[in-house]
Amino acid sequence: MKTLDEYLKLPYPMEIVEDQEEGGYTISFPDLPGCITCGETIEKAVDNGKEAKRLWLEAAMEEGISIPEPDNLEKYSGQFKLRIPRSLHRSLAEHSKKEGISMNQYCLYLLTKNDRI
Repeated sequence: MKTLDEYLKLPYPMEIVEDQEEGGYTISFPDLPGCITCGETIEKAVDNGKEAKRLWLEAAMEEGISIPEPDNLEKYSGQFKLRIPRSLHRSLAEHSKKEGISMNQYCLYLLTKNDRI
């Protein structure tokens, strides 16, 4: 088991989302379930996020809860093979040609635009 300082040095990704309705910003750490806070400005939200992460880690250590390591993007190649129907392949190729971009770029655009997982 690592020490608190060792966990604090790990590169846990921080997500910052602007709250359109209430104002301010929400901070969360996807690798630390339930670790969330907010602030009126980005600077205050980030400061609050650092404190929330420290408190989350301290509480997990005190309770003997397993602390996940940060997700490492190095384990993802950025490539995968996908079999699709020929008609869809044709449609994607035609649309990408109309846009003047490669089919790979067009598919990346579609995936990014519709990524709502």
